[in-house]
Amino acid sequence: MSPKEFVGLIDESIKLKKELKKGGNKPVLKNKTLTMIFQKPSTRTRVSFEIGMSQLGGYAVNLSSNDMQLSRGESVEDTAKTLSRYTDCIMARVYDHELLEQLSENTTIPIINGLSDTFHPCQILADFMTIKEKKKKIKGIKIAWIGDGNNVCNSMIYGAALAGSTMSIATPKGFEPAKKAVKDAKKSTNIELTSDPLKAVKDADVVVTDTYSSIHDDDPKKIKKFLPKYQVNDKLMKSAKKDAIFMHCLPAKRDQEVTSSVIDGRQSVVWDEAENRLHSQKALLASLIRA
Repeated sequence: MSPKEFVGLIDESIKLKKELKKGGNKPVLKNKTLTMIFQKPSTRTRVSFEIGMSQLGGYAVNLSSNDMQLSRGESVEDTAKTLSRYTDCIMARVYDHELLEQLSENTTIPIINGLSDTFHPCQILADFMTIKEKKKKIKGIKIAWIGDGNNVCNSMIYGAALAGSTMSIATPKGFEPAKKAVKDAKKSTNIELTSDPLKAVKDADVVVTDTYSSIHDDDPKKIKKFLPKYQVNDKLMKSAKKDAIFMHCLPAKRDQEVTSSVIDGRQSVVWDEAENRLHSQKALLASLIRA
């Protein structure tokens, strides 16, 4: 995706949000279908895509792994070729990123990453939409990431590069984001890696965190490596800019990676961020499968 395309999707997301509030979106995806594949549990991803398709006049089909012949040994390749004949787009929320690549290589329709172990790009569209709404710009914004350099962090690094934002990422040793993501982004913006959260949040416009444990990965030994140093609390937020906003992709483990006082506080925009998954999803779907 080019910077122009990225910024265009953000602006279209804001436009669709305003349009919905004024009475409803135009049915630009009438008679279009989205097939959603879920290996992982989902709240925001499923609801935003399913309702988003409906608000644009289309229809979404929800499939869990157990609903599909994949669970009985059918190959990804055969599944992909079949679904290509039925639907206009596939969104897959998976464990292994390689599955998305296999789907993409064997379909003639767009494949959307609804989350993988490596990336979560749809979340980042909503995040930068939220930043644009709150800060009136995305270029030149400093984002501080605190905690685990996970799939969301990897995608935010690419998003920062496309937006012209900078990032300061504070993680414990061994939990840094993907080296390739950092290397790619550094070609066009400043990405700083540190082990010091206070250094990361200095002069930050946006402070972001995520859970330390992914779905089905709740290792207490891992969590001990993050606490209390990498918790976003009132003290840490005070080290950012006075008008800094706090973001979290949710679900949050309150009083672990973030205190309740922060996530429920005046600087938190997590509920607007969550809502914006709906609007940014619609902009993405319309750009990919509009007639």
